[in-house]
Amino acid sequence: MSKKKSTLTIILFSVLIGFLAGGIILKLAGYRPLETYLVMLKGIFGSPKFMSYSILKATPLILTGLSVMFAFRTGLFNIGAEGQFIVGAITAAMLGYYLHLPYVIHPLVILLIATFVGGLWGGLAGFFKARFGVNEVISTIMLNWVAFYLSNFVVTIESFVKRINVSYSIQPTASIRILGEWKTSDAGRAWLMEHPVLFDMFKSQVNVGVIIAILAVVISGFILNKTTLGYSLKAVGYNKYAAEFGGIDVKRNMFTSMFIAGSISGLAGGIQVLGISHNLSTLAAMEGFGFDGIAVALMGANTPIGCLLSGLFFGALKYGGSKIQTPPINAPSETVNIMVGIIVLFISMPKLIDVLKKSIAARKKVK
Repeated sequence: MSKKKSTLTIILFSVLIGFLAGGIILKLAGYRPLETYLVMLKGIFGSPKFMSYSILKATPLILTGLSVMFAFRTGLFNIGAEGQFIVGAITAAMLGYYLHLPYVIHPLVILLIATFVGGLWGGLAGFFKARFGVNEVISTIMLNWVAFYLSNFVVTIESFVKRINVSYSIQPTASIRILGEWKTSDAGRAWLMEHPVLFDMFKSQVNVGVIIAILAVVISGFILNKTTLGYSLKAVGYNKYAAEFGGIDVKRNMFTSMFIAGSISGLAGGIQVLGISHNLSTLAAMEGFGFDGIAVALMGANTPIGCLLSGLFFGALKYGGSKIQTPPINAPSETVNIMVGIIVLFISMPKLIDVLKKSIAARKKVK
C-alpha cells in the first residue's frame, strides 16, 4: 500500500472511531446516536444559511491549520497559532476603528499589516530557537499567554472601548463582508427576496475570507513544493545538520519558517475581525482557533490541500454539533469536542493502527 493510501486509511479509520466513540457516549448519556447525528447532518446541509455558517466556521481553521502545517513541514512545532491569531485580530480591530481609508484599500491594508504582525509574533519564537536554542513549543506557549493578556489590556483602552470588555466596531470601509450594508437596505432586501437561496445564505456574515483562505492554500503549497525557499525550509526540517553541511543557513530558515507560519495565523485573526466579529472582546479572544489548527493539520496529513479539506470538515462538525444542544435532542455539544479529540488521538498514533491491521490480517490467515 502506498504512503498516501495508508495515510488516508488512517484518517478515515480515526474519523470512524471518533463517531463510534461519540455515539457510545451519547447512548450512555441517554440520547439516540443516529437521531443526534441526523440532526447534526441537517444542521450542516439543511439550508444555504447553515452551509455558509459551516464555511465561515471553517475559514479560520483552514488558515491556522496551514500555519501549523507549514512549520511542521520545516521541522518546527508551532503551538503558537493561537497567539498569532490573537495579535492579528488585535491589529485588525484597532486599525479598523482608528484608521480611515477608502473601501477596498482599507481592508487590504489592514490584512497586510495583521499578516505582518502575526509573522513577527511567530518570528520571535523562530529567533529564540535559532539564537538561544529555546524550544519553540515552550516559547510559543508563553507567547500565546502574552497575546491573550495583551488582548485583555487593549479592550480597557478608554478611546477604544464601547462598553466593558468590548471594543468599538470597525469602520464600514474595513469590512470584508459580501454586499455589506447594502443587503440590509430596502433595495438590497427587495433584490434578495427575489432570490430565496441567496436571501437565506446572506443571513450569515458571508465574506471573502474563504477565498483568501483558498489562495493561502495554493500559495503555501507553491512555496513548499515549487520554490528554492520551500526546498531549503524542508531540507532543514528533514535534517538540519545535513542542510547546514549543504550550505543552507539553518538559523535564518528557522526564523523564516516561523515568520511565514505566524503570518498565516495573523491573517486568520484579521479575517475573523473584518469578516465576522467586527470588534474585539475578552470573551472572544481565546476561541481556540489556533489550537484547533493543530487538529486540522494532523488530519490534513500536513499538506495544504489536506488542511483545506480537514478545515471544512471540522468547521462543519463544530457548527452542526451546536445544533444537537437544541430541542428536540438537547444533547451536550461537548460531544463534538470529544469526537475531535479521539480523531486526533488516533491520527497521531499510526503505529497502533498498523499493529491492529497486522493482527486482523494474522487472524484471517489462521481462519
